Amino acid sequence: MNTIIKTVASAATLFLACGFFAQTAYADGDAEAGKELGYTCLGCHGIEGYRNAYPSYRVPKLGGQKAAYLSLALKGYRDGSREHPTMAAQATSLSDTEIEDVAAYLASIGGDTVAAGGGEQAGLEKAQACIACHGQNGISVNAVWPTLAGQHEDYLLQSLKKYRDGSRSDPVMGAQAVLVAEEDLAVLARYFASLEGLETTRPE
Repeated sequence: MNTIIKTVASAATLFLACGFFAQTAYADGDAEAGKELGYTCLGCHGIEGYRNAYPSYRVPKLGGQKAAYLSLALKGYRDGSREHPTMAAQATSLSDTEIEDVAAYLASIGGDTVAAGGGEQAGLEKAQACIACHGQNGISVNAVWPTLAGQHEDYLLQSLKKYRDGSRSDPVMGAQAVLVAEEDLAVLARYFASLEGLETTRPE
C-alpha cells in the first residue's frame, strides 16, 4: 500500500506541474455574461436533493466548484468524452466563450468553499492516494481538478464507479480507480462528502 501511495504521489507531482501550465489556457470567463445562460442549469443543480432519473443519484453541487474544472467538464459533454444526454444537449449549443462565461457564473454563486478539514478517520486512511491531487481537505490547489469536499456522496460514488469501469474517460482517474477495492469506493465517497465545501447553487 505504501508503494502505491508513493507512486501516486510522484505521479501527482508531475500532473500538478502539467496542470499549472494548462491553467494558463483558461482565461477567466465573464460571470455576468454567463448569468443568463447559466440560469437554466439551476433547473436541476439549483434544487437541493434533485436526482438523476437513471441511474438514480443526486446531481452534483456546483456552488464553490472551480470555474476551470466546470469549463473542462462542459467541453467534455460537448465533445462526447463525458456522457450524459441532458448535459450533452446543453453543452453542444455553447461556444467556448459561452462555456467559460457559464463556468464563471456557476462558480460565483452558492457560497464560498471552506477548507475546513475534518471528515471520518477511516475514510482519510483510504483516501491517501486521492489527497495527492485533491487535497486532504478535498480542495485541490490545481484549478482544473475538482473540489470534492461536500459533494453528494452518491454522486461521488457514481463517478468513481464510472472511472473504475471505464465508462467515464480520464487517464489519471481511470488508472487510480482500478487500484481501489470495490468495497472502498463507498468509503472514499463518504469521506469527501463529509468535509465542508461545495454547496447547491441557488439563484440570487
